Amino acid sequence: MFRPQFTLVALYFFGFFLFFCLVLVLPALLEGLRSLPPSEGPLTEPERELAAELARDALRGRIPLALLATVAVLALGLWKRLLPGLRPHP
Repeated sequence: MFRPQFTLVALYFFGFFLFFCLVLVLPALLEGLRSLPPSEGPLTEPERELAAELARDALRGRIPLALLATVAVLALGLWKRLLPGLRPHP
């Protein structure tokens, strides 16, 4: 029977990595959002540039932290057999 365990582990890795990057960037983005004046339309180009700059600054130097958290959560999930699709079948 075909069981794509490596593919699932890779998907879990990238999913957790994006999640932890978002967790690290979100406070800076919210702070930047609060500093903008209220508007009713979609984001303007200067607002998008500000958000990109805030995200780059927030992640600068923290990528290893996101990678470490990703590896730790993935290892714990694999060890405790908590990740769906990677549990052994009876």
